[in-house]
Amino acid sequence: MPTTTIYWILFLAIAIASWLVSYSLKRKFERYSKESLPFTGCEIAERMLRESGIKDVRVSCVRGHLTDHYNPVTKTVNLSDAVYHGANVAAAAVAAHECGHAVQHARAYAPLQMRSVLVPVVSLSSQWVSWILLMGMLLLGSNAGLVLLLIGIALYAMTTLFSFITLPVEVNASKRAVNWLQEAGITDRYTSEMASDALHSAAYTYVVAALSSLATLVYYILIFLGGSRK
Repeated sequence: MPTTTIYWILFLAIAIASWLVSYSLKRKFERYSKESLPFTGCEIAERMLRESGIKDVRVSCVRGHLTDHYNPVTKTVNLSDAVYHGANVAAAAVAAHECGHAVQHARAYAPLQMRSVLVPVVSLSSQWVSWILLMGMLLLGSNAGLVLLLIGIALYAMTTLFSFITLPVEVNASKRAVNWLQEAGITDRYTSEMASDALHSAAYTYVVAALSSLATLVYYILIFLGGSRK
């Protein structure tokens, strides 16, 4: 089967999986947003940080939907408006998850440190990798084309590696979040299962992204191998 055909089959399969994961995630967060809790996402985040002994990280509200993130440079847990002000299971899960990243940072969690090291490399390579791969494919059949394609593959491999290192980072942050929410008495057995389910669904988005990146990397490798035989 031709390389291009294999790639498009994989691309279509991953695109469908991505849509299904996104649809499921949206539905679950909508449902769990209706399950009330006595604390807002902001209050939960501040309490988790405080009880984890983290005093140099602040919680802030940012615009947008699903824009929640932890910034290790500014040491801020940034929560979207719905999470910051929301007093429900979905908001609690997201707020605690982002604080889980702050705890990872404070505890020097190895996969997070590895991902942080790769950030500048991935940021730089993302600016050039598409152009290098394109030039390599246009010049395929020549030595210059093979060299460019090989460089592009090496740069893209960094992005793929970053995607896979992200998986344990996200899973661990979710585990920390769910455990702390239950231990702190914010969620009971019933609502804890909801929080866990929401975060597991969110984790699948990273799995799909990693598989998509791997499929693309394999595609370029196959093109390189095919060109090197000519």
